[in-house]
Amino acid sequence: MTAGIDMVLERNKKYAEGFNEGGLPGRPTSLRLAILACMDCRLHVPKLLGLELGDAHIMRNAGGIVTEDVLRSLIISCQIGGTREFMIINNTKCGMLTFKDEELAAQLQQETGMAPVVPARFLAFTDLEQNVRQQILKVKSHPWIPESLPVRGFIYDVDTGHLSEVSA
Repeated sequence: MTAGIDMVLERNKKYAEGFNEGGLPGRPTSLRLAILACMDCRLHVPKLLGLELGDAHIMRNAGGIVTEDVLRSLIISCQIGGTREFMIINNTKCGMLTFKDEELAAQLQQETGMAPVVPARFLAFTDLEQNVRQQILKVKSHPWIPESLPVRGFIYDVDTGHLSEVSA
C-alpha cells in the first residue's frame, strides 16, 4: 500500500498544471545561502524563512547533523554553486533527543537478528544547543570549506515558530 505516495502524486498533478517557475538558474542561489535543517515534518523551511524557489540550497537529515554527505553537498554548494553563507537549524522537541544510539541499535538488532555495518551511529544527542555548536564546529574545521564562510546556528521552536540564534 502506498496511500501517501499516491496522494502526493495526485497533488503533484495539480501543482504541475499551474507551474510557472521553470527556467530558473540552478546556481548561484539568489541569496547565496545554504541551509541544513532537521527532517522534522514540523519544519517548513522555505515558509519559516520566507524563501522563494531559487533562494537557497536546503539540506535535511535527522537532527540537522553535519554528516559526510552534508559536507559533500556544502563543499559543492560553495565551490560550484557560489554559496557565501551557511545556516544550521535544529528544533525543539526533536526526535533525536528521545533515544540513545546504543539502545536503538540493540533494539533493531534484537528485532531483526541482524547487525548491519551502516549506519554505525544514529548521532542522537541530549543537548540541543550543544549539538548546534558541534555542527558549526564541524563545518568551520573542514579544510575545504572557505574560512570566510559565515556559519550560524539556530533553534526553531516548533510551538511558536520562532528562531533563536545559538552563540558559537
